[in-house]
Amino acid sequence: MADASRKRIWYQSFVHPVEQRPYVERLQALLDKVAAADVRFEVHGLDPPDHSFHPLTEFRCAGQVIRNALEAEKSGYDAFVLGHFQEPGLVEMRGCVDIPVIALGEANLLAALGLGHRFALVTIDPGFIPWHDRQVRNHGLTERYVGTAALRMNLPSFMQAFTDEDAYARVREQFVAQVRPLVAAGAEVIIPAGGLPMLLFARECPFIVDGSPIMNGIAVVAKAAEMALALKTITGVVVSRRGAYARAAPEAIREFLAS
Repeated sequence: MADASRKRIWYQSFVHPVEQRPYVERLQALLDKVAAADVRFEVHGLDPPDHSFHPLTEFRCAGQVIRNALEAEKSGYDAFVLGHFQEPGLVEMRGCVDIPVIALGEANLLAALGLGHRFALVTIDPGFIPWHDRQVRNHGLTERYVGTAALRMNLPSFMQAFTDEDAYARVREQFVAQVRPLVAAGAEVIIPAGGLPMLLFARECPFIVDGSPIMNGIAVVAKAAEMALALKTITGVVVSRRGAYARAAPEAIREFLAS
């Protein structure tokens, strides 16, 4: 039976909850490990998941996760984590729920600023490089941004690397090969831009390449969610309702859910 005194946080992954169950279970185990004693993260997947590495798929998934954020609030969750680095639907979610919405990408970008002056990303597919360039620009962090490099990976290869040491070594080698030019260009902190590489490399503590730390992004977003809950208790504020995150009218929400 769940402890009613613990805060419940909906962690929205973008993988399929059954087809990628080993990943979901590993993610849940890491969240259980890093969570505060009074917090419980609960991982949820998507069906169909994000598997096409394209803005159109990101747009489709955004609709699912906005609905899930509304469901999380209705079901009594205390916060919602958008556990996908590209953070599609973030603005819309913050505009339609009154619980904290914490984004994997945003949380890690902001945390990187406290670890070093300049940061860079290594994403899971070259198709995401323009997306991340826009993402960094939208967050107003261009002056601290060195750039984004990309792996050439697919979901099965990542899944194999979680359990096969040779596969892990191959992925790590490819990752380090992408990191080194970024560090040479001035990056002091590297963010694996995606839940898959973040979880995969969380086993290394610390993971440092040529003096630059590789961020454990899952731990970062978990602690950002806990901080958001603590600050809500202290200040009574979840998000500004002036400007970008203005509250959606009830009719707008009803129309969205009916579409």
